[in-house]
Amino acid sequence: MSREVKLKNGTPVVIRPMRADDLDRSLAFFQTLSPEDRAYLRRDVSRREVVEERIRAIAAGRVKRLVAVADDRIIADAALELESEGWKEHVAELRLIVTGRYQREGLGLLMARELYSVAAEAKVEEIVVKMMRPQVAARSIFHKLGFREETMFPDDVKDVRGNKHDLILMRCDLEALWRELEDFIVAGDWQRVR
Repeated sequence: MSREVKLKNGTPVVIRPMRADDLDRSLAFFQTLSPEDRAYLRRDVSRREVVEERIRAIAAGRVKRLVAVADDRIIADAALELESEGWKEHVAELRLIVTGRYQREGLGLLMARELYSVAAEAKVEEIVVKMMRPQVAARSIFHKLGFREETMFPDDVKDVRGNKHDLILMRCDLEALWRELEDFIVAGDWQRVR
Protein backbone atom coordinates (compact mmCIF):
# COMPACT_ATOMS: atom_id res chain seq x y z
CA MET A 1 0.00 0.00 0.00
CA SER A 2 1.49 3.25 -1.15
CA ARG A 3 -0.44 6.42 -1.91
CA GLU A 4 0.70 9.64 -3.53
CA VAL A 5 -1.03 12.75 -2.23
CA LYS A 6 -0.63 16.50 -2.60
CA LEU A 7 -0.53 18.76 0.42
CA LYS A 8 -2.37 22.08 0.64
CA ASN A 9 0.76 23.85 -0.60
CA GLY A 10 1.01 21.50 -3.63
CA THR A 11 3.93 19.41 -2.35
CA PRO A 12 3.73 15.82 -3.65
CA VAL A 13 4.12 13.26 -0.85
CA VAL A 14 4.09 9.47 -0.80
CA ILE A 15 2.46 7.79 2.21
CA ARG A 16 3.64 4.20 2.59
CA PRO A 17 4.49 1.54 5.15
CA MET A 18 7.80 2.02 6.92
CA ARG A 19 10.52 -0.39 5.75
CA ALA A 20 13.74 -1.69 7.30
CA ASP A 21 15.77 0.46 4.90
CA ASP A 22 14.11 3.57 6.39
CA LEU A 23 16.30 3.37 9.50
CA ASP A 24 18.59 6.28 8.60
CA ARG A 25 15.75 8.38 7.11
CA SER A 26 13.71 7.85 10.29
CA LEU A 27 16.63 8.72 12.53
CA ALA A 28 17.27 11.91 10.51
CA PHE A 29 13.56 12.82 10.73
CA PHE A 30 13.47 12.57 14.52
CA GLN A 31 16.81 14.33 14.97
CA THR A 32 15.57 17.34 12.99
CA LEU A 33 12.33 17.81 14.95
CA SER A 34 12.09 21.09 16.81
CA PRO A 35 12.68 20.99 20.57
CA GLU A 36 8.99 21.85 21.05
CA ASP A 37 7.83 18.88 18.93
CA ARG A 38 10.34 16.56 20.58
CA ALA A 39 9.20 17.64 24.08
CA TYR A 40 6.02 15.55 23.86
CA LEU A 41 7.45 12.33 22.45
CA ARG A 42 7.07 9.29 24.65
CA ARG A 43 10.60 8.03 23.93
CA ASP A 44 13.85 9.58 22.74
CA VAL A 45 13.61 8.49 19.10
CA SER A 46 16.65 10.55 18.17
CA ARG A 47 18.71 7.55 19.38
CA ARG A 48 19.55 4.87 16.78
CA GLU A 49 18.78 1.92 19.08
CA VAL A 50 15.26 3.24 19.73
CA VAL A 51 14.57 3.57 15.98
CA GLU A 52 15.94 0.05 15.43
CA GLU A 53 13.55 -1.22 18.12
CA ARG A 54 10.63 0.50 16.36
CA ILE A 55 11.50 -1.29 13.12
CA ARG A 56 11.71 -4.64 14.94
CA ALA A 57 8.21 -4.02 16.37
CA ILE A 58 6.90 -3.71 12.80
CA ALA A 59 8.46 -7.04 11.83
CA ALA A 60 6.95 -8.65 14.95
CA GLY A 61 3.49 -7.44 13.90
CA ARG A 62 2.86 -5.39 17.06
CA VAL A 63 2.87 -2.10 15.18
CA LYS A 64 1.67 -0.90 11.79
CA ARG A 65 3.76 2.14 10.90
CA LEU A 66 3.38 4.55 7.98
CA VAL A 67 5.75 7.26 6.85
CA ALA A 68 5.22 10.23 4.56
CA VAL A 69 8.13 10.80 2.20
CA ALA A 70 8.99 13.90 0.16
CA ASP A 71 12.27 14.23 -1.75
CA ASP A 72 13.43 10.90 -0.26
CA ARG A 73 13.09 12.32 3.28
CA ILE A 74 10.61 11.21 5.92
CA ILE A 75 8.45 14.19 6.87
CA ALA A 76 5.84 12.41 9.01
CA ASP A 77 5.58 9.20 11.03
CA ALA A 78 2.34 7.52 12.09
CA ALA A 79 1.77 4.26 13.93
CA LEU A 80 -1.04 2.01 15.00
CA GLU A 81 0.07 0.03 18.07
CA LEU A 82 -1.91 -3.18 18.34
CA GLU A 83 -2.79 -5.27 21.38
CA SER A 84 -2.02 -8.85 20.39
CA GLU A 85 -4.28 -10.66 22.81
CA GLY A 86 -6.51 -10.33 25.80
CA TRP A 87 -9.24 -7.99 26.79
CA LYS A 88 -7.98 -5.04 24.72
CA GLU A 89 -7.29 -6.79 21.42
CA HIS A 90 -10.09 -4.76 19.77
CA VAL A 91 -8.30 -1.48 20.66
CA ALA A 92 -5.22 0.12 19.08
CA GLU A 93 -3.31 3.27 19.96
CA LEU A 94 -2.57 5.79 17.24
CA ARG A 95 0.63 7.85 17.33
CA LEU A 96 1.43 10.61 14.84
CA ILE A 97 4.03 13.33 14.30
CA VAL A 98 4.63 15.69 11.39
CA THR A 99 7.79 17.78 11.03
CA GLY A 100 7.29 21.52 11.57
CA ARG A 101 7.70 22.63 7.95
CA TYR A 102 4.81 20.38 6.86
CA GLN A 103 2.44 21.05 9.76
CA ARG A 104 -0.87 22.75 8.94
CA GLU A 105 -0.70 21.41 5.37
CA GLY A 106 -3.22 18.59 5.92
CA LEU A 107 -0.60 15.85 6.25
CA GLY A 108 -1.56 14.81 9.79
CA LEU A 109 -5.16 14.37 8.69
CA LEU A 110 -4.12 12.34 5.62
CA MET A 111 -1.84 10.10 7.70
CA ALA A 112 -4.52 9.46 10.31
CA ARG A 113 -7.08 8.57 7.64
CA GLU A 114 -4.64 6.06 6.12
CA LEU A 115 -4.26 4.48 9.55
CA TYR A 116 -8.05 4.13 9.75
CA SER A 117 -7.86 1.81 6.76
CA VAL A 118 -5.01 -0.10 8.37
CA ALA A 119 -7.10 -0.40 11.55
CA ALA A 120 -10.09 -1.74 9.61
CA GLU A 121 -7.88 -4.41 7.97
CA ALA A 122 -6.56 -5.38 11.42
CA LYS A 123 -10.14 -5.73 12.76
CA VAL A 124 -9.61 -2.90 15.25
CA GLU A 125 -12.89 -1.56 16.62
CA GLU A 126 -11.62 1.43 18.62
CA ILE A 127 -8.60 3.69 18.39
CA VAL A 128 -7.22 5.72 21.27
CA VAL A 129 -4.75 8.58 21.27
CA LYS A 130 -2.91 9.89 24.29
CA MET A 131 -1.44 13.35 24.45
CA MET A 132 -0.37 16.06 26.82
CA ARG A 133 -2.64 19.04 27.43
CA PRO A 134 -0.40 21.56 25.56
CA GLN A 135 -0.83 19.61 22.31
CA VAL A 136 -3.81 21.70 21.22
CA ALA A 137 -3.27 21.36 17.44
CA ALA A 138 -3.10 17.56 17.72
CA ARG A 139 -6.36 17.48 19.69
CA SER A 140 -7.99 19.60 17.00
CA ILE A 141 -6.93 17.16 14.27
CA PHE A 142 -8.29 14.21 16.20
CA HIS A 143 -11.60 15.97 16.89
CA LYS A 144 -11.95 16.40 13.12
CA LEU A 145 -11.29 12.67 12.72
CA GLY A 146 -14.14 11.64 15.02
CA PHE A 147 -12.27 11.29 18.32
CA ARG A 148 -13.78 12.51 21.55
CA GLU A 149 -11.99 13.35 24.77
CA GLU A 150 -12.78 10.56 27.15
CA THR A 151 -10.73 11.21 30.24
CA MET A 152 -7.92 13.27 31.69
CA PHE A 153 -5.27 12.23 34.19
CA PRO A 154 -3.92 15.29 36.08
CA ASP A 155 -0.12 15.68 36.11
CA ASP A 156 0.25 12.09 34.92
CA VAL A 157 3.17 12.41 32.48
CA LYS A 158 6.41 14.37 32.13
CA ASP A 159 7.79 15.94 28.99
CA VAL A 160 11.48 15.60 28.09
CA ARG A 161 12.29 18.65 30.21
CA GLY A 162 10.76 16.99 33.27
CA ASN A 163 7.66 19.22 33.41
CA LYS A 164 4.44 17.48 34.47
CA HIS A 165 1.37 17.66 32.24
CA ASP A 166 -2.16 16.34 32.23
CA LEU A 167 -2.55 13.26 30.04
CA ILE A 168 -5.63 13.38 27.81
CA LEU A 169 -7.09 10.19 26.38
CA MET A 170 -9.25 10.46 23.27
CA ARG A 171 -11.20 7.58 21.71
CA CYS A 172 -12.77 6.88 18.32
CA ASP A 173 -15.27 4.07 17.74
CA LEU A 174 -14.45 2.99 14.18
CA GLU A 175 -17.70 1.13 13.61
CA ALA A 176 -19.75 4.22 14.50
CA LEU A 177 -17.47 6.38 12.36
CA TRP A 178 -17.86 4.08 9.32
CA ARG A 179 -21.65 4.12 9.76
CA GLU A 180 -21.61 7.93 9.88
CA LEU A 181 -19.46 8.08 6.74
CA GLU A 182 -21.81 5.70 4.93
CA ASP A 183 -24.80 7.87 5.91
CA PHE A 184 -23.07 10.94 4.44
CA ILE A 185 -22.20 9.08 1.24
CA VAL A 186 -25.74 7.69 0.83
CA ALA A 187 -27.17 11.17 1.41
CA GLY A 188 -24.83 12.57 -1.26
CA ASP A 189 -23.09 14.76 1.31
CA TRP A 190 -19.71 13.03 1.07
CA GLN A 191 -17.78 16.29 0.67
CA ARG A 192 -18.54 17.25 4.29
CA VAL A 193 -16.30 14.44 5.53
CA ARG A 194 -13.33 15.15 3.27
